[in-house]
Amino acid sequence: MHSISQLEKQQVGLRLPKYLLEEIDAFTNQFSINRTDVIIEAIASYISEQKANMFYSDFDIASKELKKSLDSNDTTSMKSLDELINELEH
Repeated sequence: MHSISQLEKQQVGLRLPKYLLEEIDAFTNQFSINRTDVIIEAIASYISEQKANMFYSDFDIASKELKKSLDSNDTTSMKSLDELINELEH
């Protein structure tokens, strides 16, 4: 959840390609919403998707490393679960 001060809007300058602005305007006219709301939602959605992609990419890498470690027959390199969690967090 965001604090009141974080929700305060700040004006920024933005240059968009004309075709994209036309698409936004057509969308806003169709659904009776304003440009700001569309752009805010688009940016928030993009950031959320990028964070999810980074998380799943990191998780995939960690899973492959764990599988490789578990598949190896070298038991001296085996770590405790706490050590693996600590390594993944850092």
